[in-house]
Amino acid sequence: MTVRLALFDLDNTLLGGDSDHAWGEFLISQGLVDETSHRAINDRFYQQYLDGELDIEAYVRFTVSPISGYSGEQRAALHADFMREIIEPMILEKGRALIEQHQSRGDVCVIITATNSFITAPIARSLGIETLLATELEIVNDRITGKISGVPCYQDGKVKKLGDWLDENRADLENLRMESAIFYSDSINDLALMEVVAEPVAVDPDSSLEQVAMSKKWQIISLR
Repeated sequence: MTVRLALFDLDNTLLGGDSDHAWGEFLISQGLVDETSHRAINDRFYQQYLDGELDIEAYVRFTVSPISGYSGEQRAALHADFMREIIEPMILEKGRALIEQHQSRGDVCVIITATNSFITAPIARSLGIETLLATELEIVNDRITGKISGVPCYQDGKVKKLGDWLDENRADLENLRMESAIFYSDSINDLALMEVVAEPVAVDPDSSLEQVAMSKKWQIISLR
């Protein structure tokens, strides 16, 4: 059995929702932001993402600004509540089963997501995946600055982040290549990466990705 690289988008693929948007709603529920204004901006950014027109740098600043004064310990405690209350019920059991299927084959599993690493690292651990490629946050003196560190893991940036990771780990990964990978995603924002892997799989795709997947005869599945 040939070992391969198995890539998974996170939001609306392995999760029955969007963790980035859900974080905004969680902050509202905790009384950490103004409900009306924060929800309006959060919803506007999410619609921009769905339309493939997100200003990811502005969205990251908005997402993390309410906790910019928090220490790492305080951030972890808040995120633990977020995991328990919001994310764990959002994890799709068929998504877990798909991951386990690839792991049982010996495949190298990677979550690759536009959502920032603060939000997604604990989710990846919960799903049993060690390698997470996400939008990284700049942290200075244990505080999140609101800036992105390095290349955002969004649209073409996913191809760049994955390529850099493969180059950095080439000795351990041996013959695994992006071009021979399988990639599961729901979003038209991931089209650049889907077009370079061997086996793109549209998972509960948005309407734009569904049209592309049908025209290119890509596999379409549901984990819902």
